[in-house]
Amino acid sequence: MTKEQGAKGKRQTVLQLADFGGMPDSGEDAMSAMQLAIHAASRVDGPVVLECAPGRYDFFASGATRKPYYISNTTSEVENPDVTKTIGVFLKGMREFTLEGNGSLFVFHGKQTMFLVDACEHIVFQNINVDYEQPTVVEMTVLETGARHLILEVHPAYRYEIEEGKLAWVADGWRFLAGPMQELDLEENRTWRTDNLFEHAVKVEEIYRGKLKVHVNDRPVQTNGNILQVRDGIRDQVGAFIHRSSGVRFTNVGMHFMHGLGIVCQFSENMTFERMDMRPRKETGRTVSAFADFIHFSGCRGLIQVNDSRFSGGHDDPINVHGTHLRIVGQPAQNQVKVRFMHHQTYGFEAFFAGDEVEFVRGKSLNAYHGNKVASAVLLNPREMLLTLERAVPEAIEPEDVVENVTWTPEVSIIGNEFERVPTRGILATTRRKVVIARNRFEKMTMSAVFIADDAESWYESGRVQQVSIRDNHFIACGNERHPVLFVAPENTLIQAEQPVHSNIHIENNRFETTDALVLSAKSTHNIGFLNNEIIVKGNQSAFNTLQDAIRFEACTAIVLEGNSLNREG
Repeated sequence: MTKEQGAKGKRQTVLQLADFGGMPDSGEDAMSAMQLAIHAASRVDGPVVLECAPGRYDFFASGATRKPYYISNTTSEVENPDVTKTIGVFLKGMREFTLEGNGSLFVFHGKQTMFLVDACEHIVFQNINVDYEQPTVVEMTVLETGARHLILEVHPAYRYEIEEGKLAWVADGWRFLAGPMQELDLEENRTWRTDNLFEHAVKVEEIYRGKLKVHVNDRPVQTNGNILQVRDGIRDQVGAFIHRSSGVRFTNVGMHFMHGLGIVCQFSENMTFERMDMRPRKETGRTVSAFADFIHFSGCRGLIQVNDSRFSGGHDDPINVHGTHLRIVGQPAQNQVKVRFMHHQTYGFEAFFAGDEVEFVRGKSLNAYHGNKVASAVLLNPREMLLTLERAVPEAIEPEDVVENVTWTPEVSIIGNEFERVPTRGILATTRRKVVIARNRFEKMTMSAVFIADDAESWYESGRVQQVSIRDNHFIACGNERHPVLFVAPENTLIQAEQPVHSNIHIENNRFETTDALVLSAKSTHNIGFLNNEIIVKGNQSAFNTLQDAIRFEACTAIVLEGNSLNREG
């Protein structure tokens, strides 16, 4: 243990992982050494840095910490009744702690939540690369497609078993037969979702180890040379979980594979992710880095920053920022409401706290009609909360009405990032505070590059936006005929132009390259500006000849279109 001057003049304690038995490149389990070092750091008064010597460290699930956590947007009670998380690096109730990796590689064995930060303040992870020894998304290359068969070469990192012509993927601690599949075209640099061919296969046989022949009923739709990616779909762990914490920063961290929902930040504040490398390591030959989302923010506040990072090879959205609408299901007293988590994959956590500002929202129109403050909040069971409010609740509550926590809504800054090889959207943002999406590059998002929703009947992800700036971005061949490049689509069924859901969205100085995807579709929005944007229409078959062909508005007011250009390239 040493003391040295920190960057801000504070005396900080420096610990070495090696002093607790964590030696790089040993091949031994570093879990115990990490746990001992973190325990020692937790006993230090003042800033503390835990240094890891450069090299590889292995973390095995057998020595991990196990704790139950309910995490938003993961699994239902039916999908995964046991919410216990298998935790690699576990921080609980710590302050002013830095984990310095010095470029080291942490390799996790078995399904794990690799980092978990609970009730902490001012935590930094920096200069670390993280990966799985055997990721839970299986990859294989299409070598040949015939009239009724395919020949596939399985990546050597994965194992399988074939019994009576049926294929199962196996590893230490997990096994699956069915689940979502994606196809990656390396030449086009595009990923999309497709039917799992193994679920409908007549028979699978092994030609030799790692080379499979898949017999099917119809001519295969897969293309030679493409990569198929398949997983089981159950989000029983996450890549990292930031829970009820503040001032957490990831700097120069490579998250090269994450099982489950990626990095999830839940009821936390003031978080920064900068110079993140969310791509597979080249030396592995793999193409998948995320089982689902990359970074997911649920019910957070303060300032969220995601800057100068690279996102490639995910199975769901790179960035999603939202709150949670809970439906009103009872009124035990004049100043009380019972509310319920409605989506099957989101439940079990405290979504309101004493002192929080709340709004009552019409489920059909998504318009707020009453504001109040929480005096007390009680989690009655994993699905329901009882809110006691400072004032009486309104009498005219309708069956689909919901409550939003206004206090836990963040400001968002997403600047200087690159997004590619994603089958879904690029950025989802539904928060009433300032949102800036600037100087990013979106390449071939299969769906919308930026999606602004708000709903009270599907995912129940809240809420309305009030100040969004989308500027100086480059959108390359994103979206399709059903998913515009920029999609403002609140899920309100009662649509009235005089009562918009969203407001103040400004789209300026962007470059759009598109063929058949609308550049912008907006609904139920007041004060929307589309200014000084350049639209390049690719291909002679495109129906877009004027700006009005490439944009669409429904029930929008105060629309400003100025300084835009549309040009065609053959």
